[in-house]
Amino acid sequence: MKSLLRAAVVAALLLGAGSVFAAESTPVGTWKTIDDETGKPKSIVKITDDAGELKATVVEVLQSDDGPHPICKNCDGERKDKPIEGMNIMWGVHKDGDVWDGGKILDPKTGKVYKVKLQPSADGSKLTVRGYIGFSLLGRSQEWQRQE
Repeated sequence: MKSLLRAAVVAALLLGAGSVFAAESTPVGTWKTIDDETGKPKSIVKITDDAGELKATVVEVLQSDDGPHPICKNCDGERKDKPIEGMNIMWGVHKDGDVWDGGKILDPKTGKVYKVKLQPSADGSKLTVRGYIGFSLLGRSQEWQRQE
């Protein structure tokens, strides 16, 4: 009887850990972006889920060649010359199996918009963000670090 009780407790703990694991392996949350060229932190970005569509907003710029509160001088349209902090830089991303894709991401430094694919690490502590044109093979990746 004791071994059956122990097995039930272990199973409950494992099932509970699985649901926590699943909750943390989502891109939703606050992330520190890391520059793929320099390896230095660039900004803090918050990813939210709006009815199944992921969006990302810049909360804080940590490092910029244009000072502490840069504007998107290379952007087009409504983002042109607007502050990067508070800007929506990712939109239209939906879950597709183990990845989130189908959306776009803006590089505020260049003003260019790319297709985007997101893949959280198994433990949810890191997020691989791949921006690309055309095919995913033709692009660049950054690894973001969870802040929550």
